[in-house]
Amino acid sequence: MVDAVVPAGVGEDDLVPTSVLDQVCLDAVDLARAAAADTAPAGDVGEWVEAVAEGDRLVTHYFRCLSPSYDGWRWAVTIARAPRAKVPTVDEVVLLPATGALLAPIWVPWDQRIAPGDLGVGDLLPTTEDDPRLEPGYGGFDALDPAEAYDGDAPLRPEQWQLGLGRLQVLSPWGRNEAAERWHDGDFGPESPMAKAAPAHCLTCGFMVPIGGALGQQFGLCANEMAPADGRVIDLGYGCGAHSETPQTDGTSVAIADGIVADELTFEINGTSGRPKEPLLFVVADEPASHSIELPDEVSSLESIDTAAPESDATATIDLADGEDNNA
Repeated sequence: MVDAVVPAGVGEDDLVPTSVLDQVCLDAVDLARAAAADTAPAGDVGEWVEAVAEGDRLVTHYFRCLSPSYDGWRWAVTIARAPRAKVPTVDEVVLLPATGALLAPIWVPWDQRIAPGDLGVGDLLPTTEDDPRLEPGYGGFDALDPAEAYDGDAPLRPEQWQLGLGRLQVLSPWGRNEAAERWHDGDFGPESPMAKAAPAHCLTCGFMVPIGGALGQQFGLCANEMAPADGRVIDLGYGCGAHSETPQTDGTSVAIADGIVADELTFEINGTSGRPKEPLLFVVADEPASHSIELPDEVSSLESIDTAAPESDATATIDLADGEDNNA
């Protein structure tokens, strides 16, 4: 005999009156297991978990599913007994998820699954008939006679439509506002890090190309190939370092050394094969001073450096006045 399962933490006083577990159906565990094993793949039916009364003389037995593909699922076998019958029968066998079971993601319609940037070469993305971003446009085939406009079969009067220049649909106010918010809050809006660090805004930039319509009051196009927004729609409050009015700066952005700097290159005298190469040491001083270069004894002047071939390691010092060419 199998006892009914009461949820943990629930007292007898807290139980809501439900159908009474039929004892004959409750004891039919072997019948339920055989039915589950006959339906499930071999080895997928695990131990008995619980029995739940679904109605009068109607009990569902739950068995753990051992398939790794259905983690947390259970085989549910419903046993029924007819009135005054002594032998129960199998009503149905199904596989159901328990709390915390592995489930597939919630199904999302295809038109809601597509994200910006998903459309590839050759892909088609049809618009729905009730797309709120679009509204009918005046395409040139509409009724021009005001009398026809009041006919139920005639289209709306042209003055009630946005001029579409041959387009059957045009951008609706809702679609226009949605695009404006997206562009304003995007990478080329006034709140982007690039715009906050820019010296000026696109409103005063010579590379900004104005656009017409209602969106032209807040947006334009960038025509600077050196700018990150080249060819993109930009908010007039956006900006970057390639602004047309960015002033020229004198000097260089390379840091100037102050103090002693060791040159990693070597100072080589032609014709001294086998002689070790020693690095030069440049001294940068704040005040004008003479610079010294150590040369072999046989070298009497800078002009003879390329042809002299010293035989000893003895060196002499030649002082150069500040400002002379010392690029020997």
